[in-house]
Amino acid sequence: MKVLIKNVNIVNEGKVFESDILIENDLIAKIAGCISDDADQIIEGSGKYLLPGVIDDQVHFREPGLTHKGDIESESRSAIAGGTTSFIDQPNTVPNAVTQELLADKYEIASQKAYANYGFMMGGTNDNLEEVLKTNPRNVPGIKLFLGSSTGNMLVDNPETLENIFSNTKMLIAVHCEDEATIRANTQKYMDEYGDDIPVKFHHLIRSEEACYKSSSKAIELAKKTGARLHVFHLSTAKEMELFRNDIPLKDKKITAEVCVHHLTFTNEDYETRGGLIKWNPAVKTQKDKDALWEALLDDRIDVIATDHAPHTAEEKNNVYTKCPSGAPLVQHSLVVMLENYKNGKISLEKIVEKMCHNPAILFKVEKRGFVREGYKADLVLVDLNENWTVSKDNLLYKCGWSPLEGMNFHSKVTHTFVNGHLVYDNGTIAEEKFGERLLFEARD
Repeated sequence: MKVLIKNVNIVNEGKVFESDILIENDLIAKIAGCISDDADQIIEGSGKYLLPGVIDDQVHFREPGLTHKGDIESESRSAIAGGTTSFIDQPNTVPNAVTQELLADKYEIASQKAYANYGFMMGGTNDNLEEVLKTNPRNVPGIKLFLGSSTGNMLVDNPETLENIFSNTKMLIAVHCEDEATIRANTQKYMDEYGDDIPVKFHHLIRSEEACYKSSSKAIELAKKTGARLHVFHLSTAKEMELFRNDIPLKDKKITAEVCVHHLTFTNEDYETRGGLIKWNPAVKTQKDKDALWEALLDDRIDVIATDHAPHTAEEKNNVYTKCPSGAPLVQHSLVVMLENYKNGKISLEKIVEKMCHNPAILFKVEKRGFVREGYKADLVLVDLNENWTVSKDNLLYKCGWSPLEGMNFHSKVTHTFVNGHLVYDNGTIAEEKFGERLLFEARD
């Protein structure tokens, strides 16, 4: 199968240039000014922009165990509609993916159900070091540790266990950093005043800057002590930005950082209108924090943009504070949110592609993806930067049927998505066949 895209603006490796691109089977076969090869399908790309497919390094697709909220099929379907062609799913499913057998079960499900390429993190607990060390770095992206409790019961709070994991694996260790004792004390303070019905506007004071900084600074200290390869998920505070550096290339960093779309979009002021729908862990914080995250993203202290896509039912999200779970669905909209920031002059197209496509590939050592290069897998996204639309219930693909972005207007749209050379999304139509493959990873030193 050959697909030829003509006269398109390719955004790749710090440049935007007009070119033709030929896809042959699952690979990018040729990138050149004028390609005249015969093709089974020709797509006219004039005026549009071609990007590498987004690699989202942190999603919660809820399967197995919580499939009433979302599943691998529904959420990966929404991913490709939004230009995300590869995802890395987290282990706090039911059951938690904390043995090799349970991890293998998730891969087996994905091999049948994933529209996008997939990787699954192995989960660490206080007592599964032996299982963690059996993980194959060739086909598993890394080890996930919850250093603060979140959705699922996977808190790792034993210092000896942490040091053992950090000291004994060469694999990337990704961490959720919030200090549990601080959060518990803050929660109790507000419960004493309000009971279960704490106003959600206090969420950022309960899961506070102090809780985040205390935990992330400790994790970084331990990584420096042990030489571990550490990746800190979903940073949310200005204070944490001092912990990261931008004076060496990403490929040489041992400690890397991620920011999520929601922390770049909302602030605590938005709790008033969106309530529990924007309740995340870590919490959306102040304008000062949001500004600092943007600054660190643009000066390369933050390496990656992701979603932490985490669907819950609308009913669950409308519960009182203590019973309202944290998390929201975002994977269908992450790219258009960032393109809106481009339209508003906050970030360049090249930088969006760097943070959402190139850097996840570099950071996780994903094999032959994340770039528009000859010989690489043809995971590609075509976008129209001049199409206006509004997020509404009738254009959502999430199984949970709602979005924290409902009512927001966007001025760019994903028109085509290719996964492994197959056109899987075409102006609102999704291919019935699934072409997602298991992600593979190059060896770490």
